[in-house]
Amino acid sequence: MTISELVIPLKRQTMSVEVYNQLKELLMSGRMMPGEQLSLRTVAAALGVSVMPVREAMQRLVAEQALVLTLNRTLRVPTMTVSQFREITQIRINLEGLATEQATYALQSSAVRKISELHQRFANEMALTEPDSSVLVRLNKELHFAIYQGACMPMLMQLIETLWVRVGPILNYDLHSGSRRVVEQVAVSHHLGLIDALERRDGIAARAALQGDIESAAEFIVSAGVLVIADAPT
Repeated sequence: MTISELVIPLKRQTMSVEVYNQLKELLMSGRMMPGEQLSLRTVAAALGVSVMPVREAMQRLVAEQALVLTLNRTLRVPTMTVSQFREITQIRINLEGLATEQATYALQSSAVRKISELHQRFANEMALTEPDSSVLVRLNKELHFAIYQGACMPMLMQLIETLWVRVGPILNYDLHSGSRRVVEQVAVSHHLGLIDALERRDGIAARAALQGDIESAAEFIVSAGVLVIADAPT
């Protein structure tokens, strides 16, 4: 096998991974909404690449159930049923709770300060008369993942990222919609409790604050009627 035969697939694979990572980030951060359709050519043009790496990246996301391929061969962000959302929420509480508790004991003081700074930026944005929902969504994700990464558990991080790719498009509905939770700054209160627990190195309290944050957002999303209820329990 010649070197030219080896270089071409390697370059394509690398580009495919880069496309995958960008699409994955859009899904995790809630910048793509349930039901939104995606065109291979549109995405390729936006990224300035050929269709091939986009197709490979999307095939990977379909395999991970982060995208769905419809009968007419259209790619779209999947919708989610109430029961699916509740199940993912329970899994998130356990996995992200574990990461939070472990991070409480492992984070350096400088890392805790950076997380506190992210929280302050989030709180300042939410306090505005017309907060920018895209900024709120981004800062919320950065804050959460800064904590989870502090656990130094890469396998756990992979599992958490997989869940966020699946649930991200609906996860921040309340931040996008300017809901009561935004007006009353509910997330800010939960984040304050979380930061306080991190500073006191109280893993149990940090885990409880994280659970309250996840459950509060989940309850609002279910009550808002933005999920499919076909297989919801009676």
